[in-house]
Amino acid sequence: MAISFTIVFLILKKFAWKPIMNALKDRENSIAEALSSADKARKDVEGLKANNDKIIAEARKEKDLILKEARDIKEKIVSEAKELANIEAQKSIETARLHIQNEKTAAINEIRQQVAELSVSIAEKILQKELKDRKEQEALVDNLLKDVKLQ
Repeated sequence: MAISFTIVFLILKKFAWKPIMNALKDRENSIAEALSSADKARKDVEGLKANNDKIIAEARKEKDLILKEARDIKEKIVSEAKELANIEAQKSIETARLHIQNEKTAAINEIRQQVAELSVSIAEKILQKELKDRKEQEALVDNLLKDVKLQ
């Protein structure tokens, strides 16, 4: 039995031991390569993550810049609209002022014309009537002034 075992052992050593050892070495190398590939993939993922973080930070900066520009444009448009509204309001006020001044001037001219007509009318009535004394003239003027109604 010892001889059989030795013969089997020698046959296995000569024919099976090298292929088994080669298979184990191949398996060890493939495991080492897999670990190396996994480590490389992990480093690549970390690099990509850092790159993604950098891209996200740049995108945020760009977003903030765009929002700031939009706010500035909005403020400029609002400011210009306010200025235009103020200018239009001032024009409207000035137009209204001129219109009021023209109406006032027209009203004063009309009152002057009516006063002049009344004065002429009173003078005409006084002259038409023969007045004998000063008291009658004053009484007539007072009566005429009471009858006059300003329009």
